[in-house]
Amino acid sequence: MYNGIGLQTARGSGTNGYTHSNKFFVKPKTNTALTGNGGEQSIADVSRKPNKDIPEHDRKRQIELKLVVLEDKLVDQGYTGEEIAEKLNEARRTLEASENQPPQQ
Repeated sequence: MYNGIGLQTARGSGTNGYTHSNKFFVKPKTNTALTGNGGEQSIADVSRKPNKDIPEHDRKRQIELKLVVLEDKLVDQGYTGEEIAEKLNEARRTLEASENQPPQQ
């Protein structure tokens, strides 16, 4: 036994009794930040602004999803490849223009 860990004797255990540490265990972060009133607050509790690229990427994915659905509909309706490409380009321009406009109140 080492520091209260492991077997008192290796006899009959099927192991050699050697104890070793778990190198893959990640301890949770306990960093703290001081608040204005002198108290401590966990770093996780401090609010951070989201990355600006994430909402932009999500907006682009939504546009592409709408275009894929439109393309499937146009293929089912029997349009040619050129007509589909023209309609998709037009739809992409209108979707991007409508997404860039601020919401009206």
